[in-house]
Amino acid sequence: MLTLADLIEGLAGRRPSAAAQPLRRFVIDSREVGPNDVFVAFRGETTDGHLYVAEAFSRGAVAAIVEQDVSVEALLIDLRHNVTQRAIKQWTLPVIFRVDNSMIALQELAKWWRSRLTQLRVIGITGSVGKSSTKELTASVLERDFVLLKSEGNLNNEIGLPLTLLELEPKHERAVLEMGTYGSGEITRLAELAQPIVGVITNVGPVHLERMGSIDVIAEAKSELVQALPASGTAILNFDDPRVLAMRDKTRAQVLTYGLDPQADVWADEIVSEGLEGIHFTLHYRNEELHVQVPLLGRHSVHTSLRAAAVGLAEGMSWDHILEGLQDRRAQLRLVAVPGPNGSTILDDSYNASPASMIAALNLLAELSGRKIAVLGDMLELGEYEDEGHRMVGLRAIDAADVLVTVGGLGQIFAREALDNGMPPERVKVCQANEEASEYLDTIVQPGDMILIKGSRGLHMEDIVNALVRG
Repeated sequence: MLTLADLIEGLAGRRPSAAAQPLRRFVIDSREVGPNDVFVAFRGETTDGHLYVAEAFSRGAVAAIVEQDVSVEALLIDLRHNVTQRAIKQWTLPVIFRVDNSMIALQELAKWWRSRLTQLRVIGITGSVGKSSTKELTASVLERDFVLLKSEGNLNNEIGLPLTLLELEPKHERAVLEMGTYGSGEITRLAELAQPIVGVITNVGPVHLERMGSIDVIAEAKSELVQALPASGTAILNFDDPRVLAMRDKTRAQVLTYGLDPQADVWADEIVSEGLEGIHFTLHYRNEELHVQVPLLGRHSVHTSLRAAAVGLAEGMSWDHILEGLQDRRAQLRLVAVPGPNGSTILDDSYNASPASMIAALNLLAELSGRKIAVLGDMLELGEYEDEGHRMVGLRAIDAADVLVTVGGLGQIFAREALDNGMPPERVKVCQANEEASEYLDTIVQPGDMILIKGSRGLHMEDIVNALVRG
């Protein structure tokens, strides 16, 4: 646990002799502040954290990091100027640290703290799809042998990752960190802070293509993780994705590949889906052959399992502990089965969507028994891949679903592609909004139906799930 002395040394480069005040955590939302927290004020698009410094102190914060002057009664240490030892000797609480840039200060503090934890090994995970589930399953494997910290939720960017690093304690032996990106250079910066020894790349696809311009740019941005690894590290690469496999030429680290091709280092075959009960497959590594059953949904979960197993191998774990870790159901973060109306089952995958994850979810739907209803919403931020991506999903829906319900303007492309390729009109319903889709589903859902609900986060399709669950 960091102390106030650590905070001052990390920010000012000088350590006070009597600032042993323990710090609980670093917080950027004043509503979440508790006793002994440090509040970091940012100027956001909709609000300014500097307006809430006083509130943070009233909730128990002992310090705040700000980038503009605030009218709050507290000890002020101005880090824009050289801070002398004398200036920090007589400190009182609460204390405000004035910096030029709150985000840079947070990052540099996290980098300083990480550098002190010399026994820690960091596993970084990036890719277009599957980062979070890979993080969860990898953590489940590693925690069998190591004291571990993992990034929570979606804390995978230039603010979230430093916040996670500042949660580290000397007791931690491993950290599993998600690394996201919207542009070139961002993962390089995250790797500079976290200093990963193992880097996992899940895949490269047209996610955030509207922001990043092309899949090649996305691939280059993802490759920054393996480029940052030391020669003593391990790059774990998807053999089945040509763009990921090509990254083996961009790293000085050892390379461990995974996939469904026997040429991969860790590979799987004899894959059998057991629907909502999970999957089983045969895992191969060198001369070893293991029969594996995991409680994860969908064939795409085989790749998730292979990634987690590969990390376990890179960290010297036994197969017994690796296989034990693969049994954790908590890794099934996104697509979960919940009871629906009239004896139906809802496959709630409403968190987000891309062409690859849409098709993976439809593949799972196709494997299940009962009448299959696919409720599909817009896939956002696909850029020039927008039309092709939606058409590809619409084509897959023909065979995967008995009924196709689309939501949103782009969702109409699903319907048009399905209709143009032979799906009967009575099996297709086009809706403009979630409420319309919910009302339609209420009229058609029957006992035994399997209802897949999936779309980009911006559509809030969890509203459909909630409406159906309420009945």
